[in-house]
Parts: sequence; structure tokens; C-alpha cells
Amino acid sequence: MTRAIAMLVYPHFQILDAAGPLSAFETANEFAPGSYVVELISRDGGPVASSCGASLLTRAFRGDEAPDTLMVVGGNGVDAASTCPTTQEFVLQCSTRARRTSSVCSGAWLLARVGLLEGRQATTHWSRTSRFRRAFPTVQLEADRIYVQDGPIWTAAGISAGIDLALALIADDVGETVARQVARQLVVYYRRPGGQSQFSELAEMQAVGSRFTPLLDHIRQHLDERLDVDALAALACMSSRHFSRRFTEETGLTPARAVEKLRVEAAAAALESGREAVQKVARDCGFGDQERMRRAFLRILGRPPSALRPKRA
Repeated sequence: MTRAIAMLVYPHFQILDAAGPLSAFETANEFAPGSYVVELISRDGGPVASSCGASLLTRAFRGDEAPDTLMVVGGNGVDAASTCPTTQEFVLQCSTRARRTSSVCSGAWLLARVGLLEGRQATTHWSRTSRFRRAFPTVQLEADRIYVQDGPIWTAAGISAGIDLALALIADDVGETVARQVARQLVVYYRRPGGQSQFSELAEMQAVGSRFTPLLDHIRQHLDERLDVDALAALACMSSRHFSRRFTEETGLTPARAVEKLRVEAAAAALESGREAVQKVARDCGFGDQERMRRAFLRILGRPPSALRPKRA
């Protein structure tokens, strides 16, 4: 069965938002011949320049377009594209005929503009989170997700996450085995789950460039040790009370919350690799046992550790 993917671009789109999924679907055809035919479409057809200046050749979209999957790419040009009545009407009508409608990065802005995300869970690039929430308050924005599926609507956080989305679509269409082969061929990680954070908790906490950067490095390297406030304060050569107050001010998290987030991040990566037993992961990451790890995962990620284990082909 051949599935038609219609990839919608517009002037000043982000070229990697298109190129990543294009490569994934192309590679899927190598392992499962005839699975996909991908067409680049735009309002006017012809060459369309991306934000970096490189152009892709497209054909003009038709009013009766009925692909298996409509994919709207992101980029700085999405703001203008979202105000174009012709483009709005096309996306709205095409989505009623397509089996799936998807977006990469800020392409979610166009889907939201025409009402396709109203009341649904969705994600977009983290840098647009505040604007998105103000503009579309009825959308259940999952700002810290790589991709989200809500019924027939799939949205991805952006750029490299477009490949994660494409791999998820491929797995949904032709199976995990082919998706895994595609990931291996593209030399990308198979397969970051949709619930994984868009960025590292450690990197986010260190972004402030605070005095606690060395301490955060120590925490990451010693997750299986005692890391309560008193122990961390001693490492920082501060009183427990003063340490707790300054750490929270500079990182935005209490020491206990920071340690829990870093432990969950490390455990998630280990579980996704599929190489370690759950009990060993819980012990190595400082949870002690599986139940404590499960409760921490539910608090931080909203899902249990079992949801991150790779599915067997």
C-alpha cells in the first residue's frame, strides 16, 4: 500500500523541517518499497525559498487534495502563511480528507490558526510557547514534548523532532522494524518517545551560569549517592538554609526537585536504550527501588517507566 504524503511549504520555511522527514520517508521506501510517495506543495507552486535561501521545487496545491497525510512544515514564514486565506482554507479542507494531519515545529501555528488544534493536545518549538499559549488558549499545549499525537493530529517540536515524528508515522504505518531500520540508516537515535523533554534538565538549569554549575555536574555523576539538602549544602560549603534559598533563586528549582528531575532524565535515557534492567536503572539512578522510580516518573513525565521501554519488533 502506497501512502501519499503532502508536505506544505511556504516562503521562508525552515529547510530542515522538510528535509528531515523527507529523508525518513525516502529511506523507508528502501526497506519497504512503495510505502510512500512524497510531494512538496505550496500555494503558488514552483521553487519556494527557505529561510536559509535554498529553494525546493513544489507544485501548487489543489482544492481537492486528498493525501494520506498532510504535513505542514515550520519556519519564520509561518506567521505570514497563517494569515493567507487561501492557505488557511486549503489546510482546513485538506485535513477533512486526509487520514492524518501533522506539523513540524512552528507549523502547529497554522494548524491552530484554522482551528484544528482546538481542545487538542499539541506541541511546538519551545521558543514559541508563550506566544502560542496567548494566541490559542483552548489548545492543550504540551510545551515540553518532542511530538504529540491526539487522534488524527500529530505535532512535533521542531527541526530534529521532525525526524522523530516521521519515524513514529513510519512505525504506525509499516511497523517498528522498518522504523528502526530507517533510524539506523539515518544514524539517528531510535526512537525518542514523544514524552521526552525537548531539552536537557541539566542544560536548562546550568543555562543561568550560576555558581552551582559544578554542583549540578557532581549530582549527575553521583546520582546513586545521598543527595539531600544537607549533603549538597556541605558540597557547596554553605549552610543548609542559605544553600536551599540561593539554589532555588538561581535555578528555579528546589534542591530536591532538581535532583529528582536529573534522576528521572538519566533513568529515562537508560530505559529508552533498552540495555539495562528496570531494577538496575532504579538503583543506579538513586531511586532505590522501582516503585519510587515509578512515582517520580509520574510526577515529572506524567507516565510510568514502562512507557519508555522500546517496543519489541
